[in-house]
Amino acid sequence: MGYTLNFRPIWANFDKLLWGLGLGLSLAIAAVAIGALIGLVCGFLSVGPSRAGRHIVAWYVAIIRNTPILVIVLLIYFALPSAGIVLDKIPSFIVGLSIYSGAYLSEVFRAGLISVPKGVVEAARAIGLTRIQTNAYVVAPIMLRNCLPALGSTFISLFKDTSIAAAIAVPELTFQARKINTESFRVIETWTVASALYIVTCFTIAAGLRQLERRFPKF
Repeated sequence: MGYTLNFRPIWANFDKLLWGLGLGLSLAIAAVAIGALIGLVCGFLSVGPSRAGRHIVAWYVAIIRNTPILVIVLLIYFALPSAGIVLDKIPSFIVGLSIYSGAYLSEVFRAGLISVPKGVVEAARAIGLTRIQTNAYVVAPIMLRNCLPALGSTFISLFKDTSIAAAIAVPELTFQARKINTESFRVIETWTVASALYIVTCFTIAAGLRQLERRFPKF
């Protein structure tokens, strides 16, 4: 028996897919913001004078980058309550994705810090800036501009990783698509539309980031 395409059930629930898409973007933005803070701290520690700090960052990056993000999310959502730490599904997913992104962004920022010319740092110190002032007003802006392409790629990757939130019933795009598929039995139509939404959103983000890169020339 042939399969006849019927997109009516999907269009009837298209608002739910869009709502799930918006939630996924919000989760990615929150996670990359928190992850960037973690990554900045770890990035500076990894190139800093403290040997203990470098070792801590190295272990953090090694452990998190070699652990599947789904395992991290499930540990936070299901295991932490046993230790008395109870988080709702959305906060727990944001925490998990932030920890995961922080490990990757720490390496991005470390590479960005290494790319800052030593002469610029020496010039800043020569005019009397302290180490903190040099890092905040000279090193960080150059590093962030140099890291912008990698930051954009990380954000797109994190947005796609929000589909994992469906595993703990966070109602983002994949969860909504799976629900529509279960109710309508329109497998091809549902996942075709969901995939198209992911693709269009990722292309839009990438185009916006390229425009942003053109406005800030690389040092």
